[in-house]
Amino acid sequence: MREQVKVFKALADESRLRVLGLLMERDCCVCEVMQATGYSQSKASRILTTLHDVGFLSLHKEGLWSLYSIDRDALKPYQARILEAVEAALHSDPQVAGDREKLRAAERVGPSCVTGGCRTRNAAEAA
Repeated sequence: MREQVKVFKALADESRLRVLGLLMERDCCVCEVMQATGYSQSKASRILTTLHDVGFLSLHKEGLWSLYSIDRDALKPYQARILEAVEAALHSDPQVAGDREKLRAAERVGPSCVTGGCRTRNAAEAA
């Protein structure tokens, strides 16, 4: 039961739902989440870490970039159903639509991203 409680707690936050909405659009690095939402590097990283820790996200490298994505293959059946419901609920949300529009305009800037968030996060994962 503890696992399910953690999943629901992770979803009981507007910021985490907004980031999930972005990741339903495409894989993102920390700097893209920052650009799309206006969150600080530390807040974006905390959100991504929380969503990763409950099993919604995977982290993979693409060149210098550390990208987060929804890990649909590793989701437990109940998580997949919850995520489908969240996706349906966020589909017409104006805040998420605005974030996705900003995400389309966001870019991965420079080898260390906006604030070094992508490479810093990757180094922390490797440790």
